[in-house]
Amino acid sequence: MARKIIIDTDPGQDDAVAILLALASPELEVLGLTAVAGNVPLPLTARNARQICELAGRSDIRVFAGCDRPMKRELRTAEHVHGKTGLNGYDLPDPQTPLQDTHAVDFLIDTLRAEPPGSITLCPIGPLTNIGTALRRAPDIAGRIAEIVLMGGAYFQVGNVTPAAEFNIYVDPEAAEIVFKSGIKLTVMPLDVTHKALTSRARIEAFRDLGTAVGAAVAGWTDFFERFDIGKYGSEGAPLHDPTVIAYLLRPEIFAGRFVNVEIETLSDLTRGMTVADWWGVTDRAANATFMSDIDAESYFALLTERLARL
Repeated sequence: MARKIIIDTDPGQDDAVAILLALASPELEVLGLTAVAGNVPLPLTARNARQICELAGRSDIRVFAGCDRPMKRELRTAEHVHGKTGLNGYDLPDPQTPLQDTHAVDFLIDTLRAEPPGSITLCPIGPLTNIGTALRRAPDIAGRIAEIVLMGGAYFQVGNVTPAAEFNIYVDPEAAEIVFKSGIKLTVMPLDVTHKALTSRARIEAFRDLGTAVGAAVAGWTDFFERFDIGKYGSEGAPLHDPTVIAYLLRPEIFAGRFVNVEIETLSDLTRGMTVADWWGVTDRAANATFMSDIDAESYFALLTERLARL
């Protein structure tokens, strides 16, 4: 039976690849996409999510617009990485599918209450505003969520938007704190993993060589944001962050990590949004998250290419 998931997203080129990977995988049943402000403002993330579904030939997937700003902060976006639309690098036609009328937070709460307990996995690949807001408004849903598998945070890589913080957690640390203190089963894909899964010329050309609109789009998107990361890190390619969440659901054996305590820094201006992972067990704080640290990059890109070829 397919695993039921909801993808909470702020597309983003790497979000787009994650969504396409999920839609190409029969092991997963995507109940809906919930858009959040993050890489670009909410009107664009909600638009981009619908464009991606239509690219995959899946206009049946419902898209819900959620929170347009963090719980307590001004919105910080990342057009300098993703371009003005969030999907620079390959142009998609305007979406024909309408946005759902229901707010994303209401959709999350209503769906989790309606489906059997433990039957839905949440896959947040942007700031955690929608998830944190849903948990604050309806604490009863925490016990109904099977697992949250999220992309965010860092330990050994530390930060990519400040010296101490990764973008998704930094944008809304208060929401992240709610999620990490919720008692829900958490699996985290931090920069420590994603920076070991870099694009290369051969990997991007493998997408282009699929000879499909999906292949061309993914190649164009990865070409675009690769330039930023190569310039910033001096690496051969760019980390493909968000698809690691979906890849974990499909191939957990290609990842390695530890079940540790992870706290979110919300008070310090210097380290706001830092994921303080007790990797070495030096505190007595209870473990609350499986914090991944390694990935088999060859298997990851092989999975991406094989699945995207199906669309």
